[in-house]
Formats: sequence, structure tokens, C-alpha cells
Amino acid sequence: MIQLENIHLKLEGPAGAVNILRGIDLSVAEGETVSIIGPSGSGKTTMLMVIAGLEKASAGDVRVNNIDLNTLDEDGLAVFRRDTMGIVFQNFHLVPTMSALENVAIPFEFAGRADAFEQAREGLEAVGLGHRVDHYPGQLSGGEQQRVALARGFAAKPKLLLADEPTGNLDQETSDAVIDLLFSLTEKYKTTLLLITHDAIIGKRCDREVRISDGQVLNGAVT
Repeated sequence: MIQLENIHLKLEGPAGAVNILRGIDLSVAEGETVSIIGPSGSGKTTMLMVIAGLEKASAGDVRVNNIDLNTLDEDGLAVFRRDTMGIVFQNFHLVPTMSALENVAIPFEFAGRADAFEQAREGLEAVGLGHRVDHYPGQLSGGEQQRVALARGFAAKPKLLLADEPTGNLDQETSDAVIDLLFSLTEKYKTTLLLITHDAIIGKRCDREVRISDGQVLNGAVT
């Protein structure tokens, strides 16, 4: 499902070039759940952005679902993301002026689906928010907002879900509930999961742990 080979990413900063990723190799099989663990600034989120085609590697090969991302232009990458993956962020990334239903419908509307809102409602019911479809993000708790984000991430039943610290802004009880829901939906839809977390307990729920430090994989790069 995911194949990274010798990925480098160098970004220009005020003090000069910074090597964010330094020769990353990673292989994730279809249907596998993998946690990415490492200290802040280690390159975890940047690697996820490369896998999503939201950041372009300076060097190396990126293949996701047998597609070479280096061959796609921006339009091609947008279609690839729409058809292949869901993404869940720590800060929810919900549109504040749109209801929960409208937020979850976004992927379906991009795909031109006539049943966008019907599918979105089904997704919200799957995360226990069928009674909150007309509420706006500001009217929802942090846990409810992240459940909306999960509903949107799983909306199109993606082959791959990328989750970047999905419980980072939640209290322990809410975090546990959201993680239980994440793994339940992953199993239900047979989704490949790449989960960035700072929580070792959450990480151990995955099939495999990959540890990253200073832009390099320390262990667990391959199955």
C-alpha cells in the first residue's frame, strides 16, 4: 500500500536549508495498521504529508496504492487523495461555517456524488452523531468535532487513512473513546491505517510500530 524509498526533504528556512527527512524507507502492507512514534520535530508529520502528496520530497520514490506520486501534477494528486485516502488531523480541520453534515459531505461533493448528503448522514450515524448533523463545529465538544473529522475521513471508505495525532487535543477519557472508534472503523472498512501518535499505549494497538528520530527511521521500517 505504501512504499517509501530513500526519501529526503530539504526546506529553506531563515537560517538556511534544513534537512527534515533524511533517507526515509518505509513499507506498509494493504490492511496493516502502523503507528509512527517519535519526538516533536522528528519528521513524523512531514513524512505523512509526503505520503498524502501534500508535500513533495526533494529526492526518493513515493508509491501509494501502486501509484508513483512523483508522476502526478497537482490536479492528479487531488484526484488521487479523493479516490484513495482519508486524512484526520489533530486540530480537526473542520470548516467553522459549515454544519457537521456539510463538513462530512465535502469529499462526496468533490467527487460529484448526487447522494453526498445521504452518505454524509450515514457517516455521522456511524460515529454516533446522527443527532448532531445540523450543529456547527463551534457548537460541538472537542471529542464530537474529532468524531465529525473521523466520519469525514472514513466517508468514502478509503483504502488508506492517515491520522496525525488525532487525540492530541483531547482529555484522556475522550481520547480513549475516539481511538476505540478509529480502530473500530478501520476494522469495519478493512482500511490501511498510518497513525502518528506520541502515546505509546495507543501505538501498541497497531500491528507494528515505527520509530522516527531526526528525520530517520530507527526501527520497524518493514513488516
